Amino acid sequence: MKHPFPKPKYRLSLPLSLLAAALLAGGITLLALWCQPNSFRAVASGFLRQPLLIVLNALPAGLLLLAAAALLRNVFFAGALVNLAVCGLSIANRVKIEVRDEPVFPRDFALLKEVGSALESYDIHYPAAQIAAVVLVTAALLALGVFIGCKPFPAKRLRGWGGRLLGFAASLAVLTGLIFTLYASKDLYQSFQVSNAEYVPAVFNDLGFPYAFCHHFTTYLVDRPEGFRRAEAEGWETGDRTGLGKAVSVVMVMNEAFSDLTDAPAFAWGEEGDPLANFHALRQDPHALSGQVAVPGFAGGTANTEFDVLTGMQTNALSASTTSAMRVVNRNLDSLFRVFGNDGYATSFYHPGDNWFYNRENVYRWLGAEETLFAGDMENPEYKGRWVTDAYAAGLIEALFEEAEGPVFHFTTTIQNHMSYTADKYGPDYVFPPVETGAALSEEAETLLRVYVEGLRDADAMLGRLWRFFDGREEPVVLVFWGDHLPYLGDRQLGYRQLGIDVFPGPEGQENLTAYKTPYVLWANDAAAEILDWENAAAALDLPETVSACFLGAAVLELTGRGEESPWFSFLNQLRRELPVAQKSTYQLADGSLTGELSARQRELVRKWRCWSYYKLQYKELSP
Repeated sequence: MKHPFPKPKYRLSLPLSLLAAALLAGGITLLALWCQPNSFRAVASGFLRQPLLIVLNALPAGLLLLAAAALLRNVFFAGALVNLAVCGLSIANRVKIEVRDEPVFPRDFALLKEVGSALESYDIHYPAAQIAAVVLVTAALLALGVFIGCKPFPAKRLRGWGGRLLGFAASLAVLTGLIFTLYASKDLYQSFQVSNAEYVPAVFNDLGFPYAFCHHFTTYLVDRPEGFRRAEAEGWETGDRTGLGKAVSVVMVMNEAFSDLTDAPAFAWGEEGDPLANFHALRQDPHALSGQVAVPGFAGGTANTEFDVLTGMQTNALSASTTSAMRVVNRNLDSLFRVFGNDGYATSFYHPGDNWFYNRENVYRWLGAEETLFAGDMENPEYKGRWVTDAYAAGLIEALFEEAEGPVFHFTTTIQNHMSYTADKYGPDYVFPPVETGAALSEEAETLLRVYVEGLRDADAMLGRLWRFFDGREEPVVLVFWGDHLPYLGDRQLGYRQLGIDVFPGPEGQENLTAYKTPYVLWANDAAAEILDWENAAAALDLPETVSACFLGAAVLELTGRGEESPWFSFLNQLRRELPVAQKSTYQLADGSLTGELSARQRELVRKWRCWSYYKLQYKELSP
């Protein structure tokens, strides 16, 4: 067969071809870095301070170039192909960050349909200069390839297609091996200095798109459950209904690090010193239910608890490796927002923190919240130290109800009592009240506890304020208030150890639930209690002392008469009655006993739960 191009006039020897490949890989990497949305000068400066980043960013382009050169037997044609692919991805990353404040991840390749829809939904300004540069460089490399080729491979046996395929496969095998070893290293990735380690787009910009992209091949994974069959899961998605529920507004407040730690025997509060006075009083109200929520993590993972409560899925079951639930969400999902929204409720999410943190700005849109409000959108937010106060957050909720014209479903995640609990948390001159305890505390532990308990007092004050506000309202309202996780009180659980509280998580199959329990209270004002027939509705929930966070939202739906509107949440309420707590490989049965071994029926229920969750995350199509 005649070659489509004339034979090159010049041919490079193998050493010169390898040198050209190395130079081209470097040039392509520099162009890809220039295509990023941040300053190229800033990137270069960071790389000079951390030169290993140069190698980590250039290696992928180099190995891809060797693979293509082995197949095409022309280093410049290979360079054109790799340049178009690597720099094209970098431009796509730039556009995605500018449009949605989120970088391109490897998992986005599975979402080409969603990408097509997004292109129609956003006002996108394409970087003309970068696109033009990539196209011109690609064209120049193609032109060079026409005139400059490579000499035949020295070993005659490797000159045919067998040799080409072998070289191609070997290069890709090396790259694949590096992705799952060197690039997968979380310790290495986190060892580099970045401007904001919590802001993923900034990390991509600082470390370089090629390196960051390769690292994320092994992050935010969702494991395919054993026995998953897509057709079977599709069959479960039948029977959605609307309009079954009672017209009561629901307000859910997840308070940062809220706990009943101060109820431990080591504390000795006087009548006026109880930090949880409102919480304790509200629990005694005849229209209140209270208990413990088993959350996904210890001393962190706020967004994971949000995900579990709102979706009924479980962060800890998504992957065998540690993952971030919010980071695996990339499509529209069923959630409490959608169930209430389908019944005509106004739905909203407020968080007095940054909208990019945990990718909340995007995730809450995918969960179906009609309105989101973050710190950058709030008017004159009040701060105590560096965090927006719980009192200000309570005021926002009150204002929401003053303006509401119908039933509301609202979710707030607070931030004031976020770690660290250092003496300067609220400013250098702030005086923290002492903690009343008979335990022998070190100076470090006492400081941690004083600072944390001060935030706890403010959280309790927020609860009391909302209780009084809704108690005086004529419209029916249900209030749910709980903590996202226990506080961090020093390395190796310092504060807990000195208080005599065992929160060491425990081995697999014998997880210590104490490390994951936070208190909740669910309360209805008089109007809601009347509409719901509180006494009978509350008793029918069969709520034990402790439930996993993933069952809390489903229980709220059942309480308000929506238990059968969604087959998914209906199933969760059924599962809750069988296994109220599922914490990794430890389960708590309805009788309160703990086990690591399930019956055949229970194993089948858990399998259905996992497979159904996987289907929703990976396949189910929902309109916005």
